[in-house]
Amino acid sequence: MVRAARLLPAAAVLLLSLPSLAQEEPEVDCGNAMAQIELNICADRDYQAADAELNAAYGQAMAAAREMDDSVRDMGEQYVGAADALTRAQRAWIGYRDGQCELAGFEARGGSMEPMLVSGCLADLTRKRTAELKALFTEED
Repeated sequence: MVRAARLLPAAAVLLLSLPSLAQEEPEVDCGNAMAQIELNICADRDYQAADAELNAAYGQAMAAAREMDDSVRDMGEQYVGAADALTRAQRAWIGYRDGQCELAGFEARGGSMEPMLVSGCLADLTRKRTAELKALFTEED
């Protein structure tokens, strides 16, 4: 019984480490991906990169919207609201993006290609939204 009590903490540590091991992504050369699982992984990586860029652009757009609000606050509260409008627009866009990309996956619903189609759609729409957000705070010459 004492021996089992000593092994219990070691077993608990091993079991707790298993989920992190299972989540490790395999090495995939996305420049030469051939198998569907590799294509799915690469499409997801592409979306994750696009999402990171979107988040950075959203932060900059929000800073610009807040600055816009601050610049007109002395004119009256009826002129303030750019930051709130951006928040509402982004939330609505996320709902649109997710629904549209779920729909795109139906082309291969239940098949091994479905995740690639969804991730590809997510990456494409996310890049387009990033460009829209950048236009809010980037001045054209």
